Amino acid sequence: VQVLLKLWRNGFSLDDGELRSYSDPTNAQFLESVKRGEIPVELQRLVHGGQVNLDMEDHQEQEYVKPRLRFKAFSGEGQKLGSLTPEIVSTPSSPEEEEKSILNAPVLIDDSMPATKIQIRLADGSRLIQRFNQTHRIKDIRDFIIQSRPAFATTDFVLVTTFPNKELTDESLTLQEADILNTVILQQLK
Repeated sequence: VQVLLKLWRNGFSLDDGELRSYSDPTNAQFLESVKRGEIPVELQRLVHGGQVNLDMEDHQEQEYVKPRLRFKAFSGEGQKLGSLTPEIVSTPSSPEEEEKSILNAPVLIDDSMPATKIQIRLADGSRLIQRFNQTHRIKDIRDFIIQSRPAFATTDFVLVTTFPNKELTDESLTLQEADILNTVILQQLK
């Protein structure tokens, strides 16, 4: 991250931001870190451990003047998401339709055993809802996704819980052992 520190007669600014007073203890601590040749804690948090290039400009003979906002056109490059031909995804509009999709699913349910519903939000934006026995394994969810959407058979993906986010790496665990009964699972592409 590139940061420009401008020193003014009445304070300093970062990247044409607001004037920060020299007398404020937080700002004094910031400047003291810079004088010692260290990256201030505020900037360390900003870049999350990345690299910071701190440039300085000396304007101490001038009073701070708030810079006029300049229009900056987008200069990045565009990325197209998805495939060239859009896949039509429909989500059930009623509980009856949802039940039909569950009944046609390729998962064998033992009705004498406790069951749970799992909602799977796929990486393509669609969702699947399926009943599983609590003794089914996380691998069964992966297999269900591949059977329902064969395009994912050759794709490397992980299954993640929603909150707190936790990757389900041990696919031999039962749904009950993994503590994901009646939850939402996210599919994330690697």
